Amino acid sequence: MKLRIYLFLMPIIFSNGYAQKFYKRPKPKNSFAQGTLDFSFGYNNTSFSKSTLKFKGNQYDFQLQSVAASDRNEPYSLNYLAPSNFNVPQFNIRIGYNFKNFWNISFGIDNMKYRVLDGQSARISGYIAPGIDPLWSGYFNDGQERVLQTNHFQYHNAGGINLLRLQVSRNLAPLKKFRDGAFAINWMYGLGASAVLSITDFNFEGYRSERVSSLSGYSISAHTGLRFIFFKNFFLQSNFAGGLIHQVKVSTRPNGGSSASQFMAYGSVEGLFGILVYLKPTNDCNSCPKW
Repeated sequence: MKLRIYLFLMPIIFSNGYAQKFYKRPKPKNSFAQGTLDFSFGYNNTSFSKSTLKFKGNQYDFQLQSVAASDRNEPYSLNYLAPSNFNVPQFNIRIGYNFKNFWNISFGIDNMKYRVLDGQSARISGYIAPGIDPLWSGYFNDGQERVLQTNHFQYHNAGGINLLRLQVSRNLAPLKKFRDGAFAINWMYGLGASAVLSITDFNFEGYRSERVSSLSGYSISAHTGLRFIFFKNFFLQSNFAGGLIHQVKVSTRPNGGSSASQFMAYGSVEGLFGILVYLKPTNDCNSCPKW
């Protein structure tokens, strides 16, 4: 009788053994686990501190103190959806990779417009050779003030202060999850370092230069934000970023020979949409992160 029962159970035992050998359970998808790739695109609004703008050329060397500036965001509209207009507003593009559980390294571009506010008064010091500019001329050593009017003097990074940013972030386990992890809320924070690509418009000496490009300096920054994940493969993210920008030498004329420089702080609010690609999900185990 025992022999018959054993012979009956043998196919079941062997079939289970082979099934366990050749079948693996589906790998869970964890947005903060090693091997996760993320892409994101979005827009920002940015504020800048007052700064001292310095200008050097063949016949001038002067600075303007406590200069106020703003970003130059376009009004949000359906025009943003046109592929040819994606860079009209201030935008953010990123690609990141979780090189280990909870840790992400990413690279991207943060485009922030910079516009010196029209009509403000600023203290001027330095030297401007006689005859090269219709309004400003001579030595300025006594704290004189000048009104900045765009029809005479204008300094814009109209094509953007573009931060080419490398960032390392900590991606925490979900603060909240819903429907067995299909929806989740994560908190992220990190530090970044950037090279600065400036695209500049400059009006002075009676003529205007537009869209002069230069690799002009560096920036350091800190970032934090919430990531709202849905269907495990898509997310919306709200970020706050703040940091310091040092534009060491911004080319202001296409033929060279003149430049600007400044040091300032900035703060930025960002809204992003992104996708998650799980290149190397982690199998179930005691130490693996789970939703």
